[in-house]
Amino acid sequence: MYRTHTCGELRMQQVGSEVKLAGWVQTVRKFGSITFVDLRDRYGITQLFFNESLNTRLDQTPLGREYVIQVTGKVIERSNKNPKLPTGDIEIEVADFAIMNTAAVPPFTIEEETDGGDELRMKYRYLDLRRPTLRRNMELRYKVNRAVRNYLDGQGFLDIETPFLIKSTPEGARDFVVPSRMNEGQFYALPQSPQTFKQLLMVSGYDRYFQVVKCFRDEDLRADRQPEFTQIDCEMSFVEQEDILQMFEGLFKHVFEDVKGVKISEAFPRMTWDDAMWNYGNDKPDIRFEMKIQNAKADGKVYAEVLNTIDFKVFNEAESILAITVPGASEYTRKQLDELTEWIKRPQIGMSGLVYVKCNADGTRKSSIDKFLNEEQLKAFGSFCAANDGDLILVLAGKETRTRKAMSELRLEMGQRLGFRNPDEYKPLWVIDFPLFEYDEEENTWAARHHPFTSPKPEQLSLLGNPDKYGEIKANAYDIVLNGTEIGGGSIRIFQRELQEQMFAALGLDKEEANEKFGFLLGAFEYGAPPHGGIAFGFDRLCALLGGQESIRDFIAFPKNNAGRDVMLDAPSALDDKQLTELKLKLDN
Repeated sequence: MYRTHTCGELRMQQVGSEVKLAGWVQTVRKFGSITFVDLRDRYGITQLFFNESLNTRLDQTPLGREYVIQVTGKVIERSNKNPKLPTGDIEIEVADFAIMNTAAVPPFTIEEETDGGDELRMKYRYLDLRRPTLRRNMELRYKVNRAVRNYLDGQGFLDIETPFLIKSTPEGARDFVVPSRMNEGQFYALPQSPQTFKQLLMVSGYDRYFQVVKCFRDEDLRADRQPEFTQIDCEMSFVEQEDILQMFEGLFKHVFEDVKGVKISEAFPRMTWDDAMWNYGNDKPDIRFEMKIQNAKADGKVYAEVLNTIDFKVFNEAESILAITVPGASEYTRKQLDELTEWIKRPQIGMSGLVYVKCNADGTRKSSIDKFLNEEQLKAFGSFCAANDGDLILVLAGKETRTRKAMSELRLEMGQRLGFRNPDEYKPLWVIDFPLFEYDEEENTWAARHHPFTSPKPEQLSLLGNPDKYGEIKANAYDIVLNGTEIGGGSIRIFQRELQEQMFAALGLDKEEANEKFGFLLGAFEYGAPPHGGIAFGFDRLCALLGGQESIRDFIAFPKNNAGRDVMLDAPSALDDKQLTELKLKLDN
């Protein structure tokens, strides 16, 4: 056999035992006539001791980093113990060794802290995956997967696979398409989610379904997006919203306790979409800290009466005036405030300026617009913002949508700078009562905020036939949010053909087009479809958050870069002429 133990297994209890180890050479340290080698595998590192008699062989066949070797020897107690290693009390006195494979010099150091940049590490991802950091990420990913499956199995769910080669249907993002050789001029699409299949499984009577499944979306990429990603996809029959929230709050708590040892006993708070937007400026609020948005002027209304006494053009002409009160930050210097102003002017934020009010510890008030506001007005504004002596008020003014988004970003930035966004603190919540529709200004039409299979709130069904009321209709939908990141979302579905056709009509699909794209689903609804609903969790994102990181890339074994390329495989790549001919494709150069 190649090994009797792994490189992370041996302890003082095995001292005196004869063992075999196999793995990769991490480091070689030569001290005169003796040599120490750190041998690494997936499980850890064990120090090897080569005595004087073996050094002659090492001189003739020297070991290099990442060589694959096998050693036979005796476990002995180390004289210089290493408390940082689980195996740090012992070492192997090598009796014999064999080089099983040599290795070229790695392009970056394969250690906890590496000198390789993102692109280089992705090109040699098989080497990057040897690093302890990535190994821990892959282990955590597996633990989350196992915990999810164990919980859902215990709740009576069936894991049912659904196809990857499907029909292209509008779901909000662009499809990846696959040409069919056997059906000339026709294409499959890769699924953005198994949405319609899981609804069909409910029609089939499989009342509790789940998958840990790959999904595909051809969209612009960021650090937290990949063109192919994994989601925990779930659906249940004969349920209302409360049933879904209870079931998957239980899943979330189980995963946290099983994977992180964190027990969450209290019920998750719930917040309406309207309250989230009003108080936090986004629909995935980070509730690890307060610093809520103060709506001094919004929705065409003035809420801070002191604004009616101020003659300041920027405020007078603004659709919205929003503020946050930053606790204990009145001592911010002019340099810090100027830097914040430049931060808010960045193109991705898009504001023209920042107003501040210092609530000094001595009770005085100092503002960047002192010449427009007197002391009394500043104190009145501070009172509206619930500011105390020692606090700093930051104010943005402008168009409603842009200003609210910018204030949301500023709130998060200040939370980060002040250390309020602790990655080891977990604050989940449910966001409910989303709008069913959102208006697309470019297309001059209504679009589904989630997807076209989401049911309206039962009490608002009658509004579906009145386009003037579309903006008032709430969806029977919900998101689960963790630390300012959406990690899951779902809805109670439409399950009656007539209502689904009404929904399609509201989205601008006539009956013919609806039948062409979704006839299979509409037809299924005629054969006894049960009421049903479900949820999908972003598996990669959940793993990253549990690992205390923001980017999902290092929790995926072989990810794509920001251009959607696999730089290791050099994909996507061109097809040769023979393949193009077989597929009846011709490139337009």
